[in-house]
Amino acid sequence: MAYAFPQKIIHIELSADLPNLLPTDHYPVFYLVFWWHRIPLGDLQISAQQLPLCDRQLKQLAVQAIAPAVAAYLQIGGLPAMPNFNESSDFDADAVLQQWEKPFLAWQQQQMTAAAVTLSVVICTRDRPHYIQKCLKSLQHLSDPANEIIVVDNAPTSDATQQLVAQFPAVKYVLEPKAGLDFARNAGISHSSCELIAYTDDDVSLHPDWTLHLRQAFQSPNVMAVTGLVIAAEIDTQSQYIFERYWSFNRGYRRLLYDRHFFKKYSLIGAPAWRVGAGASMAFRRDVFEKIGDFDERLDVGAAGCSGDSEMWYRVLAAGFDCLYEPTVVAYHTHRSEMAALHHQLFHYMRGHVSELLIRFERYRHWGNLVRLVLLPAYFLYLLLFGWRLGSYRYCTLFTEISGCLSGFKFSFKAVLKLWV
Repeated sequence: MAYAFPQKIIHIELSADLPNLLPTDHYPVFYLVFWWHRIPLGDLQISAQQLPLCDRQLKQLAVQAIAPAVAAYLQIGGLPAMPNFNESSDFDADAVLQQWEKPFLAWQQQQMTAAAVTLSVVICTRDRPHYIQKCLKSLQHLSDPANEIIVVDNAPTSDATQQLVAQFPAVKYVLEPKAGLDFARNAGISHSSCELIAYTDDDVSLHPDWTLHLRQAFQSPNVMAVTGLVIAAEIDTQSQYIFERYWSFNRGYRRLLYDRHFFKKYSLIGAPAWRVGAGASMAFRRDVFEKIGDFDERLDVGAAGCSGDSEMWYRVLAAGFDCLYEPTVVAYHTHRSEMAALHHQLFHYMRGHVSELLIRFERYRHWGNLVRLVLLPAYFLYLLLFGWRLGSYRYCTLFTEISGCLSGFKFSFKAVLKLWV
């Protein structure tokens, strides 16, 4: 299938009546996200040429898409394996779902007891009141409300965000004058009071069960960090398409535990902590900051670039604790809609990536992080030569990424010189 944009994102709840999908001139691709009893279990992209699809055909595609996640959840719950089904072109999808439903609901019931812990939600923002309003509205409809919501206004150029937050009496406003996302995140730590601290971004809307599943995810005392499934809110423009295809925050629909085994497995090349999830939807136990420190403020857009979230996950793992990716914790992210904004974002991603690897080495003397740095030129050479296999759009930001890496080396070299002088 030739992927293209704009894409029509449709969320389909399998416990309800399914629609008939009809082709449209405006959307060459339909992005289907399948839910079952309020749990996201899989997705599928289909071209307009494959339409129309009646509800029976759609349910057959859905069953095939969700089967891996359903099987994984039943295994985690220690429940009997789900019955097999014949993936023929015309199997009875309703009968298959009926067979799966009892064990799936039994697993879901196991998860329903949320830990009795308090939770703070911190939203870091800068000069984007039009985004944060939508985020705050989504937090008003949580099935398991947060104990406190804090907006950290990071070095604003006006009082627009403060005035907006004033419209939400239950939301606490904090001004952080130092520009940088990790300055804002650390301000959230110091101004919050709960056992769990959850972070989201101003360009994110939260599913009503976001906090419910966050609390449930911290059942193991060794889990110090949790991330969640981040689904694209829209894929309407070229930049949104490129980001979702090559840089997506979506880590899939199966729970993933990142522990000491994961950390050790990649020790020779530096553990890829960025796989843990996205800073747009993450949470930590408060006491982990007392054990390993706050976010490293050198990793900011105003400094190194970014990557403060993955550097923190690396520290969690290096300290012997676990990070959990929990896909029932759902958020919706609005990707940059303009190419200029995407270039700016990816430049700082890669600048921060290089700086993060060097900071890891500085902190722990884990040589694998330097090995990963040395391998970066080979990675970019491979993309230059064979990136066409990933689609022509892969080249649109490649030189921006390379430039960001070079800037990261330059920034880090200057920082080292300052220490020596």
